[in-house]
Amino acid sequence: MGGNMPSCELCRDPGGRILWSDGQCRLVRVDDRDYPGYCRVIWNEHRSEMTDLAPAEQRHLMKVVLAAEAALRACLQPDKINLASLGNMTPHLHWHIIPRWRDDRHFPNAIWGEPQRQAPARADVADAALRSRFVAALAEEQGG
Repeated sequence: MGGNMPSCELCRDPGGRILWSDGQCRLVRVDDRDYPGYCRVIWNEHRSEMTDLAPAEQRHLMKVVLAAEAALRACLQPDKINLASLGNMTPHLHWHIIPRWRDDRHFPNAIWGEPQRQAPARADVADAALRSRFVAALAEEQGG
């Protein structure tokens, strides 16, 4: 996937269902029944940190992350969106965009922690609807 490290999971594999991509990064859906709409924005080339990117690349990546957040808010109306760029387990630059609800399994903690409760089933959003909202939000982020 445009990477340069065969041992890196995100260089080898898309990291989810690809909803959108350009020459620099991709937006993918993560299949997680507890967190419908969970997405990742993944930089195509193997980089570990935001400061490994040129300033224009940083701005582009953040525009994509913000457009993904806007699309998820519009489609799912969550109580909160969590943005995370950890890379501790997979040191390939990527951002998690996670819709959160006050009654989800982990709220108010991070989704990687211990579950706090059983959560109600939530309606998901179709890939096509999310992609359409994302493309519109990205156009707004880019000033067009």
